[in-house]
Amino acid sequence: MSKKISGAEYPLAKIFSSDFDYVIPSYQRPYAWTVDQTSELFDDLYDFFLKEPEDTYFLGSIVLIKEENKPSAEVIDGQQRLTTLTLLLSAITAQFGGELKADFENYIREPGRASQGLKPKPRLALRERDREFFADYVQGLDFDGLMALEPAQLDNESQRNLQANARLLLARLATSFGDDVDAKCAFGAFIVQRCFLVAVSTPSQQSAFRVFSVLNSRGLDLLPTDIIKSDVIGRISEARQDAFTEKWEELEVETGRGGFVELFGHIRTIYARAKAKRALLEEFREHVLASATSPEALIDTVIEPYADAYLVAKNSRYLSTANADEINGLLRWLNRIDNADWLPPAILFLAQKGADAEYTKWFFSRLERLAAYMHVCRKNVNDRIERYATIVGELKDVPHSAAHPASLVELSDAEREEFSQALDGNIYELTPRRRNYLILRLDSFFADGAATYDPTILTIEHVLPQTVSAGSEWERAWPDQDLRAAWVHRLANLVPLNQRRNSQAQNFDFAKKKTAYFGGTKGVSSYVLTTQVLKTPVWTPDSVKKRQKEVLDVLAEHWRL
Repeated sequence: MSKKISGAEYPLAKIFSSDFDYVIPSYQRPYAWTVDQTSELFDDLYDFFLKEPEDTYFLGSIVLIKEENKPSAEVIDGQQRLTTLTLLLSAITAQFGGELKADFENYIREPGRASQGLKPKPRLALRERDREFFADYVQGLDFDGLMALEPAQLDNESQRNLQANARLLLARLATSFGDDVDAKCAFGAFIVQRCFLVAVSTPSQQSAFRVFSVLNSRGLDLLPTDIIKSDVIGRISEARQDAFTEKWEELEVETGRGGFVELFGHIRTIYARAKAKRALLEEFREHVLASATSPEALIDTVIEPYADAYLVAKNSRYLSTANADEINGLLRWLNRIDNADWLPPAILFLAQKGADAEYTKWFFSRLERLAAYMHVCRKNVNDRIERYATIVGELKDVPHSAAHPASLVELSDAEREEFSQALDGNIYELTPRRRNYLILRLDSFFADGAATYDPTILTIEHVLPQTVSAGSEWERAWPDQDLRAAWVHRLANLVPLNQRRNSQAQNFDFAKKKTAYFGGTKGVSSYVLTTQVLKTPVWTPDSVKKRQKEVLDVLAEHWRL
């Protein structure tokens, strides 16, 4: 048996062919891509499809345990992409009928060829827990059945992600192509013919994990910033090179090598005002280096002040005799958001106006609200970058000050309305990161910013349980099943706890739940929201409606909605 590591670039038509028979091993983590990553993938593919009629699109690499000339392939790295691409191809295939449908189905399922000993089967087998679900609904093209399932009744988060991503992809296909079958076919053909993955294969598990570790290494390999440094320092006169080299290296030490690369990515965004489409090195040269008046000016007026601003924003360490606590509190909340897309406008503002503490407090109170809006309303990376780019453009192009503040960091009327509606919706159905953020932020508003939080020990619990037993106190207080369904996942019915989830306690009646689960015998909690519930005598539809108004009023007041 050959022990050679091999790697080659293949179009998806080859990736999803009889040459590969993918299995996700049981030790792999569950399918975890949410609508954020899936919408980003679709938007990037669709944008490339429209704008690049001939070029090829690179989707990254996968690592497999696979013997040469044998299709069996155990996926070590690439599960999320292979699963989502299968989901996309299945969604496209479901749009067709007849020969066209049969053609595209070949990328989803091996049709079988008796003459070659190939049996009909899906080309990708998920982990055992989700394999049948994925085969029946996604690879079986039963999207109507999949959409009819109640998310709360699905077995696990992986299946909920599959359902949510399927719903998103079907909606995006409908929005992008309508009923135009030819256009959908052309998009599908682009995906299988002009989208490529690099498949790295090795026959041993030990070798496969070594390859995976190398591909994901954070060692001291050559970074884009090293090459940029060479470009910049090399253009400085020899007499001054040592001084600027020392300054560059001090900044790199302060930010860390990884942070320095992140900083350069944000600088690129400040100049390009758009999502990166190519490698950082290439785009930094195009957008930043090309516009610099001199290498010395680039270091002194861009890299150094932006590095200082980056460290302030990233580490919540704004220094001032006034407003520092409030500004650092806002920065800490911004850093709880699950993305760093807010950093370019934050860095630019701090570099420009950070000395004005009053204006800085004003700006970051608006930026935090905007980031919270996009976080809660599930805006994808393209939406976020486009929105933040408008702020960057205004900060760069329009004179602004405390007397005439930047206006685009404010929420528009439509954004306020969308935010308000989302806050009044089924908050528990948000991803854990989003709902935890919102509930802790709400708790901080009630605590007037005095509380500190450790999200690593946080669980969110329902007061009215998701499942109500027949004959229970909950059924007597909430006899209307539709009313229960309308309120169970909303903000008023959710409380934060700093303990493990207790499946038995979730269905206790209200009085027992308060004493035995939410607050113990002392009747208090480390969270203001939970303590408020502990002090509520009954939990009825009327009391929950009243509480919902109270929490929404607090959010509207602090976020100026």
